[in-house]
Amino acid sequence: MSLDPRTPVLVGAGQVTNRPGVASPLPAGIDPPEPGAEPLELMVAAVRAAAADCEGAGAGDRLLTQTASLRVIRPLSWHYTDAATPLARRLGIEPGELAQSAIGGNSPQMVASASARAIAAGELDVVVITGAECMGSRMAYRRAHDGAEPPWSVQPSTTPAPVPLGTDRAPITDEEGRTGLVQPIHVYPLFEQAIRAAAGRSPKEHTEVVGALWARFSAVAAGNPWAWDRHQWSAEELVTPAPDNRMIATPYTKRMVAYDRVDQGAALLMCSVERAQAAGVPQDRWVFPVAGADAHDHWFITGRDDLGRSPAIAAAGRAVLGFGGGTVDDVAHVDLYSCFPCAVQMGAEALGLGIDDPSRPLTVTGGLSFFGGPINDYATHAIAQMAHELRHDPGSLGLVTALGWYATKHAVGLWSTSPPAGGFRWADVQDEVDALPRRQSAEDHVGDVTVETYTVICDRDGLPERAICALLTADGRRTWGTSTDPGTVNELAETDGLGRRATVDGNRHVALH
Repeated sequence: MSLDPRTPVLVGAGQVTNRPGVASPLPAGIDPPEPGAEPLELMVAAVRAAAADCEGAGAGDRLLTQTASLRVIRPLSWHYTDAATPLARRLGIEPGELAQSAIGGNSPQMVASASARAIAAGELDVVVITGAECMGSRMAYRRAHDGAEPPWSVQPSTTPAPVPLGTDRAPITDEEGRTGLVQPIHVYPLFEQAIRAAAGRSPKEHTEVVGALWARFSAVAAGNPWAWDRHQWSAEELVTPAPDNRMIATPYTKRMVAYDRVDQGAALLMCSVERAQAAGVPQDRWVFPVAGADAHDHWFITGRDDLGRSPAIAAAGRAVLGFGGGTVDDVAHVDLYSCFPCAVQMGAEALGLGIDDPSRPLTVTGGLSFFGGPINDYATHAIAQMAHELRHDPGSLGLVTALGWYATKHAVGLWSTSPPAGGFRWADVQDEVDALPRRQSAEDHVGDVTVETYTVICDRDGLPERAICALLTADGRRTWGTSTDPGTVNELAETDGLGRRATVDGNRHVALH
């Protein structure tokens, strides 16, 4: 195939895992970050690793000097008003554009798709995408120094902000906030119980399904040299509460949720085919972005018709697979965003993937519980790992999904070592999603309700402490309720509360019938 010289291609992918006592598999000549290094230092190492990954005599370094846009996935483990400027200085490059993403785990795939579009349009020639999180070192330092912050770089308040990528917006309504839907661990268990309700499973049956799914993810991480946790856990070890695996929020134990106490960074080097050829990047390093799509589900949780499904992933998936000229059965490698088991199940259902196919695991990294959950930046690792998988399986297709907030913002990307016949294509499917049914809010409803889904938040000892319930009125509107009553909380923790009749009062307190 004769390629348009503007065809976008990923030529370098680098990762760094800076775990104490464990050597990071960096290319020769790249020094690993010091123990306790800040995110900026991991980004430097990851970008240099991405340049080395291009292979060819100095090809990656030549492309780095030509960087037109340096795009940083905004770290959440440390505040940088502008991480791109000091990063460019450390790398010795002078990009024409310095940019930083909005908050959200969808950002890496979203930025990769936006970069591919800009390259194809002739707006940019070489783009570097990178991010890193060091929550592990930050928390360790604070524990050892009576809560003091580590001596990492601090930018003055007058530091100009870089070019923004993506949109920041409040993720919850006031009503949702008053109910306690603030932390992801308070929200995603509600989605998990909704999935269980749709499947018609008992709590025990559903736990067995989810445990088996997570054990398969653990097995992938065990073979990944960049994974934070390379121990292969059994399903029983994952789902059974224990002193080192306390229940956090039913039905999730500690080992079933994203592990963010990691120090990890990743980088992607993208350019036009013309620049890749001129720099001397061997073609066996080329990985093409085939198609991308972005959308968000109904932004606020209250308005979503079904809390166990993601129409936005479904619409985005249809778009990218349509552009790729095939179906999900043609995709050999998959990485579904995996902050919690429900996110994987929602993605799989939306895309038509089975969750128990041993020939096609739904992760190439091992997922956020085991590979590591570097907050905003996980999907940069997923894309980097996908590039590695595709190079070892030339001509195959790889699918990456990424999400932000409360399964709110979504990005889907299709990748291959074979160039797309029609060039890279991107879709905004938001109008399609916005046209779908919405739940009406019953914020001020007082009286009889039905428990749609629920979770019990546990204390640091794993003991039931507080219940959060999504409630439906007789006419199908949704409201929210909570309870700290020991009887109610323990009943929901020990029995199946789905479909239970209840009453909610003006203070949003729930009493079961």
